[in-house]
Amino acid sequence: MDASEVTRRRLLQLAGLGVGAYAASGCTASHPPPSPLPNPPVGPPSVAMRGGSFVSRFRPAATTHWSIATPVLPGRSGTDFPLALFLHGLGGDNEGIFDVLKAHEVLRRHLFIGGAPFAIASVDGGDTWWHPRADGSDSQSMLADEFVPFLGSQGYDLGRIGLFGLSMGGFGVLLLASQARLPGIRAVAAMSPAVWDRYDERIEGAFDSPSDFAAHNVFSLRPRLAAIPKRVDCGTEDELFPWVKKYASGLPGVVEGGFRTGGHDADYWRAILPDVVSFLGRHLR
Repeated sequence: MDASEVTRRRLLQLAGLGVGAYAASGCTASHPPPSPLPNPPVGPPSVAMRGGSFVSRFRPAATTHWSIATPVLPGRSGTDFPLALFLHGLGGDNEGIFDVLKAHEVLRRHLFIGGAPFAIASVDGGDTWWHPRADGSDSQSMLADEFVPFLGSQGYDLGRIGLFGLSMGGFGVLLLASQARLPGIRAVAAMSPAVWDRYDERIEGAFDSPSDFAAHNVFSLRPRLAAIPKRVDCGTEDELFPWVKKYASGLPGVVEGGFRTGGHDADYWRAILPDVVSFLGRHLR
């Protein structure tokens, strides 16, 4: 398949998880504290949803919204849980992982069967491909230098961080883990990552130039993931499948996940999300 067949427009059609109905709690810019978690339950574990927004110096033209799903466990209060940071796909936002893929419900079921507790946090990144762009936007720096420290200030455990993302966000988590900007990374999971082994200007919007591609080429950065537990999944009917398979085959060490029937769509991501959550839980324990 030629790279020109997977254009920005096509990825928007395939991975647009941007429309949702999740209502954030009444938090405004400059990171005021979110609403408090409920009291510890007396019955099964549950998950509390909170959210808010801030104005990032790395994305000054847009308000950046965020959402967090936090375990609420019997006999335990507070937010001192490990974190799984989710990076959304092209055309998506912080809400899609919860509104469309129901990650909070998957997390609740994970906790109910005895899985290790952790929180899931998601933040708007725009269509920047999670790396610095020529227009001055830089969602990776927003994540690493603003959002993650904010989560630490709220009590979450920054010493145990998992990364997971889909499509554009799958590329983003592989890049972020490869560049080691967050010292607490314990695992990375890429769902249908939008990766290519060569630059083509017809991959609209992903990179500004050949030099930009070269600086953020996750294929050449694969050796840096040798010590990190990793999982890569992709559907065999996905237009990105040939590149994802080639990327995964060259990763050092054990690679969990794999390839099964499915496309670049929410049905496939819903099907694999419980396994991804279990993978993150094992490595964030």
